[in-house]
Amino acid sequence: MARPHLLGFPRIGARRELKFAQEAFWRGETSEAALRETGSTLRRRHWQLQANAGLPTVAAGDFAWYDQMLGLTTLLGALPSRFGFDPAALTLAQYFELARGNAAQPAMEMTKWFDTNYHYLVPELDADSTFDGGANWYFDEIDEALAQGLTPRPVLIGPVTYLWLSKSHVPGFNRLSLLPKVTAAFQRILSQLRARGIEWVQIDEPALCLDLPPAWLDAFDHAYPPLAETGVRLLLATYFDTAAPHAARAAALPVHGFHIDLVRAPQQLADWLAVLPEAAVLSAGVIDGRNIWRADLRRLLQTLQPLHARLGDRLWLAPSCSLLHVPVSLDAETRLDPELRSWLAFATEKLDELRTLATALNEGEAAVAARLAASDEAQAARRSSRRVVNQQVQKRLAALDPAMAGRNSPFDIRIARQREALQLPALPTTTIGSFPQTPAIRQTRAAYKRGDIGALEYLERIRGEIALAVRKQEELGLDVLVHGEAERNDMVEYFGEQLCGYAFTENGWVQSYGSRCVKPPVIYGDVYRPEPMTVDTARYAQSLTTRPMKGMLTGPVTMLQWSFVRDDQPRADTTRQLALAIRDEVVDLEAAGIRVIQIDEPALREGLPLRRADWDAYLGWAVQAFRLSASGVRDETQIHTHMCYAEFNDILPAIAAMDADVITIETSRSAMELLEGFGEFDYPNEIGPGVYDIHSPRVPGVDAMTRLLERACQVIPPERLWVNPDCGLKTRGWPETEAALANMVSATRQLRARLAHEAPAQWKRATAVPGRTATTHAHGAGCGVDCAGQAVA
Repeated sequence: MARPHLLGFPRIGARRELKFAQEAFWRGETSEAALRETGSTLRRRHWQLQANAGLPTVAAGDFAWYDQMLGLTTLLGALPSRFGFDPAALTLAQYFELARGNAAQPAMEMTKWFDTNYHYLVPELDADSTFDGGANWYFDEIDEALAQGLTPRPVLIGPVTYLWLSKSHVPGFNRLSLLPKVTAAFQRILSQLRARGIEWVQIDEPALCLDLPPAWLDAFDHAYPPLAETGVRLLLATYFDTAAPHAARAAALPVHGFHIDLVRAPQQLADWLAVLPEAAVLSAGVIDGRNIWRADLRRLLQTLQPLHARLGDRLWLAPSCSLLHVPVSLDAETRLDPELRSWLAFATEKLDELRTLATALNEGEAAVAARLAASDEAQAARRSSRRVVNQQVQKRLAALDPAMAGRNSPFDIRIARQREALQLPALPTTTIGSFPQTPAIRQTRAAYKRGDIGALEYLERIRGEIALAVRKQEELGLDVLVHGEAERNDMVEYFGEQLCGYAFTENGWVQSYGSRCVKPPVIYGDVYRPEPMTVDTARYAQSLTTRPMKGMLTGPVTMLQWSFVRDDQPRADTTRQLALAIRDEVVDLEAAGIRVIQIDEPALREGLPLRRADWDAYLGWAVQAFRLSASGVRDETQIHTHMCYAEFNDILPAIAAMDADVITIETSRSAMELLEGFGEFDYPNEIGPGVYDIHSPRVPGVDAMTRLLERACQVIPPERLWVNPDCGLKTRGWPETEAALANMVSATRQLRARLAHEAPAQWKRATAVPGRTATTHAHGAGCGVDCAGQAVA
């Protein structure tokens, strides 16, 4: 009997119940007991959905109050010593301080989970780290499932992946030296699960899909034999790419089954079958766990039937990865176009797809004939729909001239003209774009959406918020202003709503980090811009001030990555369509008098394939798309981009090839560590390292920001530095925002005065950058773009 199962289920709830309970707890409006009850209610509901779909086991331990990596850190007891918390007595309030910071300590560093838009908290490890156990919430959840009469299959992030994703602030420290301690801790955890009668445990090792160094591959050989001694049957789960290069090594481990991602890497099946031990289970990840398109069940059965004939009971069926990355249910999508809705499957619908596949394999296709017919009908309707392909868009794409992906002049000429035009002081101060989304702003948008207020009243209210943001920035003394984005619900959704080829859900929420949920738009067809999207707003904001006003846009790669993307054409083609739409907006902003335009690309690194062999192809079209969007303007117009919460050092040549005049990055949580890579690479253009962690309610003082700026000046020549927060400020309140920005401006002015006194000739903003041209910096290997900005095949 083929056996369906899940690797994990969304934890936030169909109506974001966990988010609202968390935030109420943070505001002191509810108790820890009430928050825990919300979590328990959601877990029981999600387990019941799995049981109702006929799954013999339910995924347990996949829940997290903030993040799954932080959850494992607290279970192991490996808390950062700087917080001074007792791991065994950790409270939920302290747990959230690890994630969000407190008055004494900044939050743990946060970065992207492989190539997804989910963020995890990076463990901080050193020689003194202990793994003697901490909070027992994980076991409470297993006991909860058992008490519900269910058969839980606990989920754990594996020991090698955990260590690989951690970091140490001690120079030269080898994290692998901690493997014996971590392995012993996992032994204790598995033994406790075995004592509860648990038969199977899922151990997630997505690091096996990376190009790991030999020592890290050897770590699997050392870690898993002790775990096998516990008597628990282990399912080693890989996902997000192929693990075939390491299949033979994995097959020799003392584990009892393997999960592989056959959506991202269907070609790996043959390699795994060639080495699969005779008694081992193969979990086939055939349902897309990261996208929302309905599966072609008939096609999948053609692959699974011979596999089932070969493996029998040893064949398990699953999504490609945890369903954490998709919304909970289509049930709430009452306003979605019926035709488009028929093409989609959220987490709950994917459970039904698993059940259909398992039933067809175990009982024959006749047992699910109606469901298979419905799948066939949906696939045929999508392929033949006239709303998917736009011939004008396809013709424009085919006629692209490579020269469109290059600015008129190299950076040294552009920056001289920009400095002359903008007349900014040294160390210019700015923000990343958004300002606090107050209750009044949200209520205004909601009222307009419901039809309670008309377009004119809505416009007047939003313009009032823009005027407020501009006035506050002028009072604070910022040099380059933003309009605050009061009219924007989300940096991707706002633009998607104005582009053709996009659709939107009402409740298609997924977790990005903590309580931060996003509702990715759906790219179902060819994308184009029917009319300007931001020009009127930017023109109005600029009319309120004599200081430069930034036009704020989301870049094509981020528009792609943070959407649910059509899977019927190459992602590169969809990105180029987006780039042309953004390019049209950039040109119109310049014509409206906007001289600084920011094209955000925080997802550029996120989209990087896990295997280095695939990097050049991706970076080639991704960088080309950014340049295509940015290169339609004159030299005097300054193009900014923004990136955050990812490791950029390994793709710095490609970032340089983007040729943005100014890049702003997140660096405060890492104490400017990320900036060091830009300095070592000799990044050629201007850069704004963040000095304020906007994801923490903590307001850094002037001295703390000054120290960060001083460190930045040691890495990057001061004449090429900007000063800004890490990211947008929409999640913060006005009081803390104003306090932090006031400190930022004060720190900047103090440093300006000091540098002007100590080295006036070396640091002032000259109108040229001696010795720098766009064609002399070394991109290095793996860039995927040549110095003229052309994509490399």
